[in-house]
Amino acid sequence: MFLPVNEKKGVIRVSTDLNILFATYTGCPDSTVWKLKDYDYSTSLWFVSTGGALGNPGPQTIQSWFKIEKYEDAYKMVYCPSVCNYCNYPCSDIGIYQDQYGKRLALTSDPYKVQFQKV
Repeated sequence: MFLPVNEKKGVIRVSTDLNILFATYTGCPDSTVWKLKDYDYSTSLWFVSTGGALGNPGPQTIQSWFKIEKYEDAYKMVYCPSVCNYCNYPCSDIGIYQDQYGKRLALTSDPYKVQFQKV
C-alpha cells in the first residue's frame, strides 16, 4: 500500500514522497512500513526493511519515505526523500541484492523494474 506525504490529494504521483507498507497482518510486532536500515558495513549496502514510521514527515521519519519514478516502460522504487531539506541520506534506486541469505531490497545502481495494475 502506498500513502503519499499529502494524503488529501487521493492519488499517487511519481516523484512524490510516500510511505510504503504491507496492508496484511504479518504476525510480527514491528510496523509493516518500509524503512531504510542503517548502513551495513559487511556488505557496504543500505538495505530496506520493515519497522518504519507512518506519516509525520520530517527528520525523525526520514528513513521511511520513498518515491516511485518512471523507468523505461515501467517504474522503479527510489529512496531519495525530500521531506527534510537538511538531512543527509543517500539518494539511490532500489534493487534486489542476493546472497546466501536470499534476496533483499537494497539501494543499488541497478533498479528493479516494477509495473502496477489498476484494481
